[in-house]
Amino acid sequence: MRGVMDIAAKRSAFRRLHETGCFVIPNPWDTGSALMLKHLGFKALATTSSGFSFSRGLPDMDWAVPRDMALAHIAEIVKATDLPVNADYESGYAHDPKGVAENVRLCAGTGVAGLSIEDNTGDPAKPLYDFDLAVERVAAAVEALKGTGVLLTARSEAHLVGYPDAQAEAVKRLKAFAAAGADVLYAPGLRKADDIHEVVAAAGPKPVNLLISGPIGISVADAEALGVRRISVGSALARAAWGGFLKAAREIAGPGTFNALGEAEPFGALNTFFREHGAKS
Repeated sequence: MRGVMDIAAKRSAFRRLHETGCFVIPNPWDTGSALMLKHLGFKALATTSSGFSFSRGLPDMDWAVPRDMALAHIAEIVKATDLPVNADYESGYAHDPKGVAENVRLCAGTGVAGLSIEDNTGDPAKPLYDFDLAVERVAAAVEALKGTGVLLTARSEAHLVGYPDAQAEAVKRLKAFAAAGADVLYAPGLRKADDIHEVVAAAGPKPVNLLISGPIGISVADAEALGVRRISVGSALARAAWGGFLKAAREIAGPGTFNALGEAEPFGALNTFFREHGAKS
């Protein structure tokens, strides 16, 4: 019973975070990064399909990470801390609404406080699901989550896939996703203040998630002023880790020097942190 109560409490806390202000929901890719992000004071976490894919030597495309592997990873991040977790559940690991609903129930069973479903088909020749089908898929996810307290984020990938007139298409789809019952709206790829403001206005009063995966000149305060409720960073933290790793490894493999290793986090600091705050076996 305690576990059930803990899950319910996290889901309630996650919903409250979306009521006012603007918060950052960073994206760990393993237990260690989740623990460190909690220690830094973040109030919720989100998984990253690409960050996890890269850690397993896989691309972030076309369900290269199978559904059950993704579910096991999501459950691992949920277990890592007592923070609410939002799952990057890609396109729901099914094309048809019934399959999406079944898989969404499985994801809810991991103890997540929220999950996202996107409209990217994974097919470069036809990157977005047809409009009506995309809406039906969101509606099926909404129905599957009824009574669970899990927050559903519906995301349109129009900007990321280079869809013609991506902004207009994303706004159209987000409005329809909101009408279908989605709790949070998300159009990754927004970089301009005017576009962000338009999406917030179209989604209102429902909260909007903004992806900031690089220095686009928008701070948390700027995003809040535009009406954004939640900021995620996607694979950016995982890629930052890869960047430091590759910088050092390339220096060793090339000139044979070790200067970049001087930028590494000290062993003692990490070892002490995980001794005091690490996962319990």
